[in-house]
Amino acid sequence: MRKSSLLLALTAAGFALTAQAAETSKTPFNVQQLVNLNKLHSAAVSNDGSKLVYAVKQIDEQGESRSDLYLLDLTNKDAKPKQITSHSGTEHDVNFSVDDKSIYFLAARNGTSQLFNLPLTGGEAMQVTDLPLDVNGYKLSNDGKQVVMNMRVFPDCKDLTCTVDRIEAEENKKTTGREYKQLMVRHWDTWEDHARSHLFVGQLNGKPVTEVVDVTFGLDTETPPKPFSGMEEVTFTADGKHIVYSAKAPSKDQAWTTNYDLWKVPVTGGDAENLTEKNLAWDAQPTYSKDGRQLAYLAMSKPGFEADRYRIMLRDTVTGAEKEVAPLWDRSPHSLTFSDDGRTLYVTAQDVGQVSIFEVNTQFGDVRPIYNDGSNSLVAVTDSSIIFSNKSLVEPGDLYKISLEGENLTRLTNVNEDKLAKIQFGEFQQFNFKGWNNETVHGYWIKPANYESGKKYPVAYLVHGGPQGSFGNSFSGRWNAQLWAGAGYGVVMVDFHGSTGYGQAFTDSISKDWGGKPLEDLQKGLAAVGQQQKWLDTENACALGGSYGGYMMNWFQGNWSDGFKCLVNHAGLFDMRSMYHVTEELWFPEYEFGGTYTENKDLYEKFNPVNYVENWKTPMLVIHGEKDFRVPYGQGLAAFTYMQRNGIPSELLMFPDENHWILNQDNLQQWYKNVLGWMDRWTENK
Repeated sequence: MRKSSLLLALTAAGFALTAQAAETSKTPFNVQQLVNLNKLHSAAVSNDGSKLVYAVKQIDEQGESRSDLYLLDLTNKDAKPKQITSHSGTEHDVNFSVDDKSIYFLAARNGTSQLFNLPLTGGEAMQVTDLPLDVNGYKLSNDGKQVVMNMRVFPDCKDLTCTVDRIEAEENKKTTGREYKQLMVRHWDTWEDHARSHLFVGQLNGKPVTEVVDVTFGLDTETPPKPFSGMEEVTFTADGKHIVYSAKAPSKDQAWTTNYDLWKVPVTGGDAENLTEKNLAWDAQPTYSKDGRQLAYLAMSKPGFEADRYRIMLRDTVTGAEKEVAPLWDRSPHSLTFSDDGRTLYVTAQDVGQVSIFEVNTQFGDVRPIYNDGSNSLVAVTDSSIIFSNKSLVEPGDLYKISLEGENLTRLTNVNEDKLAKIQFGEFQQFNFKGWNNETVHGYWIKPANYESGKKYPVAYLVHGGPQGSFGNSFSGRWNAQLWAGAGYGVVMVDFHGSTGYGQAFTDSISKDWGGKPLEDLQKGLAAVGQQQKWLDTENACALGGSYGGYMMNWFQGNWSDGFKCLVNHAGLFDMRSMYHVTEELWFPEYEFGGTYTENKDLYEKFNPVNYVENWKTPMLVIHGEKDFRVPYGQGLAAFTYMQRNGIPSELLMFPDENHWILNQDNLQQWYKNVLGWMDRWTENK
């Protein structure tokens, strides 16, 4: 017995030493590790729920990447993923065929993006479409005999060849001037070229698809809407006779309206019927029940407001009766998925720092949370389970399965297992405090990766954009909070009044008050977390933010000028007067400030950072992209110019090839090098 006890003790000690050694071999998270993480994308589940296909973009230590598809048997808990493609390039937008014997995907294997079909029994992928333009997205009909595709064409062209010829003529013309007769002339990061995203229907009959019908012929607006929407805005009716899609009606007010409607058009083309004409706000994501009896969609109620609560609307396609489902539920869904019997909708929605999965009863409106840890997105709902993607502050993204009752959580993929084993993330926790009007406000803190008890650490105070956004429990390829923890900072993020996921009244409260409630929340939040977490040195802090977060850096300069050792302003709004006249989506400032600049000049000027520059003194790094048309780079340049001319320590980092975000991974590394270097200098972080 004594010998056995000694052996057990030595074994336990050995395990402890091994675990300690493994922990010490980890390195604090850095940007090189971030850009080299594998990325899971394009997942789909078979119709019978037995198989999962997903794509993984793998990046080696030299930064070289490749993307392949993997097949996983969901009926065998011991099954291992099987690689089913090894072609150069990227396969994406995966879907199963109706009989589950093959998969469809998009790939650019012959110069343009086309639709392919791959038998799961073996063999090479066969090209399904042979069209002269890129297929940017697609969706299959319920019977698998038709496909609706998204391609970019000139609205007056009667065939695809016309668009090809027009593009060639544009490329070869000697003049460079762009001609316009109405707004929008540019959007997000692209100048308007007079082409539009249209929908085309083709027949899948075993032959290459070379002939298609433009069911949106002549439409002078975009479908799916630019710049972020996809084929979730398009669907076949259950009988395959019509396409339903979201789009604005052609008009002169494209830049200042959010009136997206749902339109129904025959698959053979013709006049489209406006299904939601009475609602002057945003309608989106048409989704039919399996039997076609019910049409669910998302609808806002406030015209001109892009951050309104999406209501779940349900229409009986036989009687025409319509109702709002769960009208008392104060959350805004991101997606809709019907159960097979049509009695339940599965949705995701932001919820107190998470993006959670909910079950919604379509008859009574009862809402039940299923999973609420991290940021989740639905992949599929089967007879017995939900397949979803999960991210968190320490999870880059993997696929999981959970029962419909919210039990038996099972990890299905672990695409970064080896890489994450070498990374030390910072411990994190959600906190709350009393903010504006003594109302509860939430946030997160993250400890430095190499945290030592008893030490005080400088603070990176991250302020999110939107402003109707959130810095919650998720993993980002751009603003990744763990990178500051890896660099030795205590990270603090506050979801101030105006943030999403805390009820629509909380979100609405920032409109017409950009510099009021949020500033009070941010001031009280930093003080509160400093009291709650004594290891945070809130007297040695730098604040940083992008877009509205960048606006808040300029607002701090004029209205909280003694709060920080330094500031980092990415794409921040500096002069609301000029900003109104150069941004592209005019509905945004017009709603946020109660009208046009002429109509409500006093409010624009009340919260205009340029009016408080006499108080500026904090060292600031300004960053901007020249292709940013949402907040044009003149806003950043003006802030930098003022500081340079008035002797305020400042630096400028300008990216000629970036938009409102930093997308180039080499540029991202330069971004973090400059940001962390700037902060280290002013906080004396060693």
